[in-house]
Amino acid sequence: MMVTYVEATPAPGKNTGQIRLYDAEAFEGMRKACQLTARCLDEVTSLIEPGVPTDRIDRFVFEFGMDHGALPATLNYRGYTKSTCTSINHVVCHGIPDAKPLRDGDIVNVDVTYILDGWHGDSSRMYPVGRIKRAAERLMEVTYESMMRGIAAIRPGLRTGVIGAAIQTYAEAERCSVVRDFCGHGVGLLFHDAPNILHYGTPGEGVEMRPGMIFTVEPMINLGRPHVKVLADGWTAVTRDRSLSAQYEHTVGVTDAGCEIFTLSPAGLDRPGLPA
Repeated sequence: MMVTYVEATPAPGKNTGQIRLYDAEAFEGMRKACQLTARCLDEVTSLIEPGVPTDRIDRFVFEFGMDHGALPATLNYRGYTKSTCTSINHVVCHGIPDAKPLRDGDIVNVDVTYILDGWHGDSSRMYPVGRIKRAAERLMEVTYESMMRGIAAIRPGLRTGVIGAAIQTYAEAERCSVVRDFCGHGVGLLFHDAPNILHYGTPGEGVEMRPGMIFTVEPMINLGRPHVKVLADGWTAVTRDRSLSAQYEHTVGVTDAGCEIFTLSPAGLDRPGLPA
């Protein structure tokens, strides 16, 4: 399949399969959007405790965005009615916030994307609820390290398969599995754009990375088998064996030397193992 790369600004406002290459001005726009998302996720930390319904987290994400002139990208996206996704325990991704309270021992992923001045800042983190078991804590550590190893592999001239290979090699060595059904994606002026970023594979696969590309790296790692299913609501994805699942996500931009992580926490709260 022929892969084409285009300058982002004059490109069509939809996903055409072409890979957009963004300039320095665009990178600055992404920094602002992504840092707003990171700051929101920092603030969410204080909300995560037993008894708190995920609807309260969703309401906070909406209000935080409104207070800073940003719109949650998920709100009314393809019929989705919430401002965030909250995925608990065996929910792999796209969990829908509701009135059910968090329980002591849960782990929850909160996924936020803000649109600020047309730019999409996309990131997610895991949060422990109260006192969690060591197996859950370890899964969060493995998932975060998997993501960071994938990001560390990014270099212009290499293919995106190096990202998936780094993630898969590490996660499977830790006796965990990589979800195949969902992947990272191009992001910037669009919420979901080319290319897809697989979290498994071999270094020779995928498309060539070039300076100016912007995409997410967001591995979903399971303690059990990698297989998932989507529930009847059309959104919530869960592990088929009901094993725990975790996910971390950063938005990155490819540079001449490697990459820039746009969604780093200003307070250093985006790593597991830190007190809530």
